[in-house]
Amino acid sequence: MDNVGMTVRRHSGAPRAIFFGASSLVFAASAAATFVWCASMDAMGGTPMAGGWTMSALWAPMCGRTWFDAAVSFAGMWNVMMVAMMLPAVAPALWRYFEAVGDERAARAGGMTAMAGAGYFFVWLVVGVVVFAAGAQLAALAVEAPELAHTAPAVAGVVVVIAGVLQFSAWKARWLACCGNVPSCGHARLNVQAALRHGLKLGQHCLCCCANLMAALLAAGVMDRPAMALVAAAIAAERWVPAGARVARGIGAAAIVVGVVMVVRAVAA
Repeated sequence: MDNVGMTVRRHSGAPRAIFFGASSLVFAASAAATFVWCASMDAMGGTPMAGGWTMSALWAPMCGRTWFDAAVSFAGMWNVMMVAMMLPAVAPALWRYFEAVGDERAARAGGMTAMAGAGYFFVWLVVGVVVFAAGAQLAALAVEAPELAHTAPAVAGVVVVIAGVLQFSAWKARWLACCGNVPSCGHARLNVQAALRHGLKLGQHCLCCCANLMAALLAAGVMDRPAMALVAAAIAAERWVPAGARVARGIGAAAIVVGVVMVVRAVAA
């Protein structure tokens, strides 16, 4: 996930402490904002649907607001949520990028790393726009077709099961195997365009690697704080725990069990 195409060198402890200290502050701020957002959406309530579930007010504009307003609001808070969820997973990769460019011009290394981070989270912003468009359309269909709404809990469980099964696949293993590789391929250009390109590639790679887990989160409920925390922990663990492949399979087994329980409950309701 963090193939920067350049030689990685070591820095003293001070830049590392500053980097991860700043990352921790950004994580804490984004996590707090996400918690407040989720709490405010919970306070607004939702629409009871056939099948015994409640549709969040997230998927429709509030009174006096347009669909554009709703989309912008969702995309902004989605990206804040992605910072809280994905920063623990991507921070080591961004640190390696900082190490790689820092020996060239240390004064600019922080700025270039920030640009790479901006490119990374831009990918997730685009995903958020797509998620809102799809979610709003599905919400409208569920309101218009009660029979479709009735199947939603079971479908959500099936999605979680599929996400778990994919944790055992060669596709998942291939993406995870790339996460810790930083081959030495000369020096990269130290400019904004190169940093953004690296961040975009990092984001695309990360999206491919954890698409199944993000789909499971969306199925369980994008506003579900425990699910959000569990998925974030799973994504970070399968990348950076030494036995990552084994961890990924354990996560997959747990997801399959949870998905089956969701389906059984939906059918029994």
